[in-house]
Amino acid sequence: MLPFALNHMATPNLGWEAFLDLSSSLGCVGVEFRNDLAGPLFGGADPAVVGAAVKSRGLRFLALAEVKMFNDWSDAKRAEAEALMQIAKAAGAEAVSLIPRNDGVATDRGESRKVTETALRELLPMLKAHGLKAMVEPLGFAVCSLRYKDVLADAIHAVSGVGTFFMVHDTFHHALAGFGPIFPDLTGIVHVSGVKDMIPLDDMRDPHRVLVDADDVLGNVAQIRALRAAGYTGPISYEPFAPSVHNLAAPKQALAASMEFIRSGVTA
Repeated sequence: MLPFALNHMATPNLGWEAFLDLSSSLGCVGVEFRNDLAGPLFGGADPAVVGAAVKSRGLRFLALAEVKMFNDWSDAKRAEAEALMQIAKAAGAEAVSLIPRNDGVATDRGESRKVTETALRELLPMLKAHGLKAMVEPLGFAVCSLRYKDVLADAIHAVSGVGTFFMVHDTFHHALAGFGPIFPDLTGIVHVSGVKDMIPLDDMRDPHRVLVDADDVLGNVAQIRALRAAGYTGPISYEPFAPSVHNLAAPKQALAASMEFIRSGVTA
């Protein structure tokens, strides 16, 4: 059985308890919560209460997202990261998610490496102090300051961050970045979403990201097969951004069908 998980972006209209119940009913191994959905984080619930509810359902709290523009490092960014880490620890999360700046700054490889390494070096002792990992997500957009996995891998090694910093392999962003090498040993989680229309890669955006099915043009099944053949055994978490998915009346059936499609394709 593939270790599926759910990111709250899969069903952002569900409250945190209903989201946990859905994840459990689908046989997921864990969940990811995020601080960029409407309303207060966890609907205002105490993080410790949420963490206990995750555990009581036999789920893992895989990651709490996110520190935005983490590699635009400053004292304010340090405070933002520290605040998220404290919540993550209180909720029993295994990791926090780090999202790079995505505004056309530091897009060439040298600058990308420099700003990313600077931030990782500062974040490393903070994460260790809290007993947390970090899931760092390269974004495939041309305007992103951390587009390529090899740049991130180099930065992780440069700060001696192996074991604390992990890479998010997002199938959508991996395609947008031109595919390229994978790093199964550094990968901490896989994010899956599909695109159905033959849109030029440079024109793909988050609202195009739907559930993976036979019409997927991103090669989700092939990407997961390659990762697993190379030794990756971690979670495969659903992160669709399309309003059409968020507005589904019966998300459980749609998610279950997509999981079965991936499962049968990967294990065939």
